[in-house]
Order: sequence, then structure tokens, then C-alpha cells
Amino acid sequence: MDRMLAARLHVPTRSLRLEEVPRPQPGPGQVLVKVEAAGVCLSDVHLIDGTLTPLFLREESVTLGHEVSGTVAETGEGVSAWTPGQRVVLYAGETRDGATYTRGVDYDGGWAEYALSAADALTLLPDTIPFEQGAIIPDAVSTPWGAITATGDVRPAEAVGVWGVGGLGVHAVQLLRAMGACPIVAVDPSRVARERALAAGADLALDSADTDLRDRVRAVTTGLGLAAAFDFAGVPAVREQALSVLAPKGRLVLVGLTDKPLTVTDGTRFSYLQQRILGHYGSDMPAALPQLLRLIQGGRLDFSASVSGVLPLAEAAEAVQRLERKEGDPVRLVLRP
Repeated sequence: MDRMLAARLHVPTRSLRLEEVPRPQPGPGQVLVKVEAAGVCLSDVHLIDGTLTPLFLREESVTLGHEVSGTVAETGEGVSAWTPGQRVVLYAGETRDGATYTRGVDYDGGWAEYALSAADALTLLPDTIPFEQGAIIPDAVSTPWGAITATGDVRPAEAVGVWGVGGLGVHAVQLLRAMGACPIVAVDPSRVARERALAAGADLALDSADTDLRDRVRAVTTGLGLAAAFDFAGVPAVREQALSVLAPKGRLVLVGLTDKPLTVTDGTRFSYLQQRILGHYGSDMPAALPQLLRLIQGGRLDFSASVSGVLPLAEAAEAVQRLERKEGDPVRLVLRP
């Protein structure tokens, strides 16, 4: 049986191991993809540090990696839509029995030489888009896209705020700019992140520790506050701060993951202003990935600067440490088998 290398997380001990495992074989309705690039996400870091735990994983170990691009290697029985050699991007998850299973969390992902996918859980990657850029779209870009267009329901000319301008937040700024949101306020304690936000299209970038933050947001929104605020940091203090500058009927969208309690300090004010708090996870819109790839191919969006570094699969642990330490302030690190 053919073998391959894979970076696998042993969940009970939270240990990441580079292992030689059997190369998977595509079953009916499945496609085997030769991995060309796989993104490293903070969710991967949180799986390793124990902040996140797989919900549907049936075994003790899983190959990480939910951002994956590559070429079709083989197809299983009944698959006619795909042929070997086609360039593809895999969706970050699949729907099974009415539930959403996340690739690299609930089943084996793309930190490997090969990865399996359901035939309806991947899409063509245009020749003009490099594998490294294509790989990060299924989460780093499609998650903020879903949060903005579906959960947050942002409209042109609405005032919006983005808390946390990291691997997802910086893309949120770009997407909001493309959609015509105005003004766009970015908030982050990191100077580098704030500069990155301005380069991505933010109208104002503020330090979360700025004592004048509330007044500055009010000023830039002509006293109205933000129609929508997005928490990409997953920090309780961020959520409190964002709520304090929401406009009447404004919505706070929670994208960053945390196991900490959610509190509303002034519940009476929150109810009186008819504000809303909305949870968001990933992107379950089937059209999102093809839409974003078309926008990139058409020159409307450019995420080439988002690939902060490319490492070999054997250095997966090093990539995780670099992201966790924010070494070099990376947006996305990518693994190449």
C-alpha cells in the first residue's frame, strides 16, 4: 500500500506528530487530491493548545488543515465531474447527515501529501491564481465573506468596525471596502496590524487601548455609531468595547472563537437600542468559494500579500509556533508537501 507523510494531531495529548500513514483511496463519490498548498490557521493553533476540541471526530488523531489546494489525483466510483490533473480548492468542510463537519478537525485535512474530498466539496482553481493563494480562500477569506454578507448583512455606505486585524480581520477590511462599506474602522492593539488595516482599505485604525476610542468612532460616524461590528479577536473585552459604539439596531457579529463567557454590561441600554449579537462560524455558503475566486481572477480582490511565508510540510510544528508567537506578524503561513 502506498504511504504518505501527514502532520497529525493526537487529541488526547494535544501533540502534533509528523507520521507516515497509508495514502487514502477514494471511495464512491470521492476525489483524491494531491495537496500543493495548505494554510496554517489560528484554529489549528487552538486545536493544538486545547482551546478547541473536535465535535464529530471518531478517532483519537486527525490530520490537520482545513485550507487546501491541489490537483485531482484520482476519482472514486460514480465521479464524472472531475478528471486527474485539474487544479482545485477544497471546501473547509462537508455536510453529512445534516451537520457540518470541518476538514482537518472532524475528519482528515490537508496537512499531508494527499487529501480526500467529497466530489461536491471542491471547486476549480483558475490557472492565474497560485496554489498558495488559492489554499487560504476557504477560511481566511470565505469566513469573513460569510460573516459580512450573510450573518452581518452589511449594506453599501454602512459604518462598520473590525476588531482584530489578523489572518481573517485584514481580509474583512478588504472585503468591506470592495462592498462599499463606509467608514471602515479597524481596531487592534498592534501598530503593525493597524498599518496593515489602513493599507487594506480601512478609513481609520485605532488602538483598542485608546481612551478616546469611543469619541473617535462617534466622530467618524457623525455621532451615529457603527451599524455593524465584527469581533475577529475572540476576546471578551473586545466585545464589550464594540457594543459600546454600536448604533441603534446595530449588530455585533462574533467570528473569533473563545470559551470565555459573553456578557452585556448594560442590558437595559442594549434592549432599548434594539441591538443584536450574532454568532458566526466558517462559511456554509456553497457559492462563496467560486464567487471569491471569480473576484480574484477578475482583479477585484488581491490576496497575494496575505501569504506571509511558505514552509515544507515537515516544518508544520515550526509554522504553528511562528503563528502562535506572531513572529513577523504573519497573516497566513502556508505548508507545501
